[in-house]
Amino acid sequence: MLTKEIANEIVKETSIRLHRNVNIMNTEGIIIATQDKSRIGSIHNGAIEVLKSGKTLTIHEDENNNWEGSQPGVNLPIVFLEQIIGVIGITGDPDEMGSVGELVKMTTELMIRQEFMDLQMEWKQRTKETIIEQLLKSDASVTSIDQSLSLLGLHLRPPFTTTVIQITKRSVPNRTLVQKIEEIIGLKNGIVSFVNVNRIFITIFGIEEKESVEMIEDIYTLLKKQNVISRMAYSLPFSTLDTFSQSYKDCDITLKTSDPDSDIVSFAQIEAKALIYQVDERLAERFSHRVLNGFDENKARTLEAFFVNDLNIQKTANDLYVHRNTLIYRLNKIIEDTGYDPRKFKDALILQVALWLFQKAEKNDS
Repeated sequence: MLTKEIANEIVKETSIRLHRNVNIMNTEGIIIATQDKSRIGSIHNGAIEVLKSGKTLTIHEDENNNWEGSQPGVNLPIVFLEQIIGVIGITGDPDEMGSVGELVKMTTELMIRQEFMDLQMEWKQRTKETIIEQLLKSDASVTSIDQSLSLLGLHLRPPFTTTVIQITKRSVPNRTLVQKIEEIIGLKNGIVSFVNVNRIFITIFGIEEKESVEMIEDIYTLLKKQNVISRMAYSLPFSTLDTFSQSYKDCDITLKTSDPDSDIVSFAQIEAKALIYQVDERLAERFSHRVLNGFDENKARTLEAFFVNDLNIQKTANDLYVHRNTLIYRLNKIIEDTGYDPRKFKDALILQVALWLFQKAEKNDS
């Protein structure tokens, strides 16, 4: 745990504040970090005594020769998880130090503890990334997933819900964002990880749909408070591990096909549209061209608004900021060009499907 990198950082931080030389010795009594570079690698007999006794050793000027490789000062054991992992020595007159030694010892142990916690968190996060990587494969290895889960003390249990967060802008570090989301879900109820620079994958497990949706809404609120500009999509509940890959695709297509002004969208809201988007491209293009017959962006916008407003003429006119009669004229023009009347259910259904395919082609072109 006491690496040369950590030891050098401790020496750097404490020496600056104390204006004294600080030495760090390992469990063999060898100096591994100090401002006096000529002493690195040499044996510090005072440290060896501290390692044996487990007690602080004070060396005065007249005792210097009794401890080969040592200088006057105070040497204290560095304790971590109830074990001595090294010794810290502060050079100088012990009578002038007062409680400085204990303060430096405490600071050193806190730095080591923080480093250990950071490493633990990094290791756990990498393990979670491995689990998610496996889950998203079409041929996921259940054995590999179970092994990784056991390291974290987790057990995937249905029902599952997948959420994908696409981030546009943020100032919050990855680790902080992941931790805050995990606090909402609970460490035993989900796995959170970045799958690329601006996309977070979340799986919630062992929680019924209603509670899962509440958690997702709480995450959305958190992102807003953290000034994270993003959009979220979440899947239908599912119960088998081999569905994770499809659930991710469902979230991905939800983000691509839903209204870009909608910050949080369920796959259930666009499921019918998603089915249409997966139709063979040649068949889709043939159907869309035949039905819409040379549609332009203006007609597409009019038709989309009409469907969004449940075929209500006045609401649609208000949304488009046009007069009611202007809208009626446009709808009549659509009937004339296509042969389908968007005010009739069967015709509206055909036009809606064709419109979705038209919009998909427009996105692909752009």
